[in-house]
Amino acid sequence: MTVDAHHHVWDLSVRDQDWITGPELQPLRRDFTIDDLEPEARAAGVDRTVLVQTITVQEETPEFLALAAERELIAGVVGWTDLTRPDVADELARLRELPGGQYLKGIRHQVQGEPDPQWLLRPDVRRGLTAVAEAGLVYDLVVLPHQLPACAEAAAGHEGLTFVLDHLGKPPVASGEREPWATAVRALAALPNTVCKLSGLVTEADWKTWRPADLRPYTDTVLDAFGPHRLMFGSDWPVCTLAATYAEVAGAVHELTAHLGAAERARLYEGTATAVYDLGPGRPAT
Repeated sequence: MTVDAHHHVWDLSVRDQDWITGPELQPLRRDFTIDDLEPEARAAGVDRTVLVQTITVQEETPEFLALAAERELIAGVVGWTDLTRPDVADELARLRELPGGQYLKGIRHQVQGEPDPQWLLRPDVRRGLTAVAEAGLVYDLVVLPHQLPACAEAAAGHEGLTFVLDHLGKPPVASGEREPWATAVRALAALPNTVCKLSGLVTEADWKTWRPADLRPYTDTVLDAFGPHRLMFGSDWPVCTLAATYAEVAGAVHELTAHLGAAERARLYEGTATAVYDLGPGRPAT
């Protein structure tokens, strides 16, 4: 069994995805639904997924929770709320009480879009991170390489909160450069309350010419830094479709982790995500 620990959905008739701009991203300017995802995920052996926020609006997370309650494929939701609001603890409790609230497993903010590289270290943000920890949730990090040092400092200051690094911190795969990303990601991995998703790499590579070998220096780095027991598979569908099909992403990760033992692969493909996001057993299909 496999958990896809990172994917998205959106319906442009409900809400615009204002980050989809420019000609390169135009293939994403359409609806992507759970009905679109499910056959591709099932074909790749995926039986549970984690649905992750896309935009910073209050209405999206309740919609995702309701969708999780309806669809047995979705085992958990990483939502969004404003970490800086004074009543963030009350807001997290409110989300938990909504239909499907039991599927709220984590919170994420688009830190990659924040101009301040120290955003995670602001006092109001740190207060919000404490509330996330006290709610028993985890915190997903979507950041750029230059923001990784602040991630490490934030994780060191919140030992009771698990930080999940999305997309390996977006290393510069297309250029082939590894530093300073590699040093920064190793510093984050040195903290025991951090884990990492093997996700999002195909769109950091050359979309038209990438091969699994282009990704290997980066996957090998996090395999060594975090260890397989602190890594999890994520498709980053549908963003990945800019560069690869769902099957191609899954195939690349299989190739890049083929040298691992059976127990290590079981952790990467199911165990880590199940434990970190407290997913529990799958629901029977309806």
